[in-house]
Amino acid sequence: MSLIKHSGNIMIVVFIFLFQALVPFNFAAAQELLTWDGCIKEAAKNHPDLISASEAIKESVAAKKITSSGEYPQVSASLSASKSKAGSNPSVDSYSTSLSASQLVFDGKKTINNVKAAQENIQAAKHNFRFTSSEVRQALRVAFVNLLKAQEMTRISREIFEIRRANLELITLRYQSGLEHRGALLTAEANLAEAQYNINTAVHELRVAQMNLSKQLGRGKWSALSVSADFTVRDIPSQDIDLEALAKNNPQILKLTAQKNSAEFNLRSAYGGFAPSVSVSANTGKTGATFFPQNTEKGIGLSLNLPLFEGGLKTAQVAQAEAALNQLKENERSSRDSVIATLEQYRAALLEAIDNVDVQNKSLLATVERSKIAEAQYSIGTISFDSWTIIEDNLVSAKRAYLNAQADAMLAEANWIMAKGETLE
Repeated sequence: MSLIKHSGNIMIVVFIFLFQALVPFNFAAAQELLTWDGCIKEAAKNHPDLISASEAIKESVAAKKITSSGEYPQVSASLSASKSKAGSNPSVDSYSTSLSASQLVFDGKKTINNVKAAQENIQAAKHNFRFTSSEVRQALRVAFVNLLKAQEMTRISREIFEIRRANLELITLRYQSGLEHRGALLTAEANLAEAQYNINTAVHELRVAQMNLSKQLGRGKWSALSVSADFTVRDIPSQDIDLEALAKNNPQILKLTAQKNSAEFNLRSAYGGFAPSVSVSANTGKTGATFFPQNTEKGIGLSLNLPLFEGGLKTAQVAQAEAALNQLKENERSSRDSVIATLEQYRAALLEAIDNVDVQNKSLLATVERSKIAEAQYSIGTISFDSWTIIEDNLVSAKRAYLNAQADAMLAEANWIMAKGETLE
């Protein structure tokens, strides 16, 4: 009687586990399916970091126009009217109009070098956009792979649940027949409970992965997403690839190079501050006591400005510009060395991850085959429960290890691509 009651409890537990395991399928049915190409297009359009970097380019272009304005004639017009009265004398009206223009002739090439520095700042902003795009691509790829992994882990968790459920049914039958001890039955029940826990955990991690991908797409809020892809690694580096050549095109280094070039022009501009500045000006206007004055005034002038003493201002500006230039030179050199080292590190990590996928795949195939044999042996009583459950545990571990190896290889590929400086575009 106790055996029948215990068997009934087992079936109730199995029914509850099956009901809970099937719930996520309804949840997945309403998910939005995305491809990698679709994610790239959406992130390129909506990611806030890319929008910010794009606005930085516009800002640097406007800054250059502001600096370039000093090379062109400066023209201004004015109109004034006044009324004055002295003592008992009648009031006097006065009107004037004027048009004046000035043109910088020479300032020690200070303005020219400032314009060239501004142009290099535009290039730096463009390379910064590429660097930001590379970072966004890497973060997007990580989020994409993690969601793909979470989807597959959910599927594997349900598959493991089915394995544990079938094991429990087999052990229950053997227990009811007196061929198995109660400890084996309790262990099978615990394994089934753990399998259900892993399903719940996988569903939670799936939602977290969906949130992360939604963020990287620039949506800003959670969306019920799913992704369509396989775990194939396509960008496999060769052993003889020229890492220094790759580093030269890295946007991080190109950005620092542009900043260094800008600093060189700023230094030349600072030296130009010691030279006199020469400009010419001309003006014309009319004055008179009526609203349309008739008296014409014209003038032309030449001005020269030479700083004699400013408390060491120019010398300090040159020293500041030199220090900024030297700093950027060393930053460029350090960044180039770092990029090359990172390329070497990520190349090795990717090749190792690819090899590990092959190892874990072979291990999984062997474990699956061993599990089939062990299940048949256990059903006819030729191996003990302890030996069989160890083989089943190995199968569960092998499934997870293979999935982790596949995901790790794709993440290693994402790191390698980022180290090369490839962008969303």
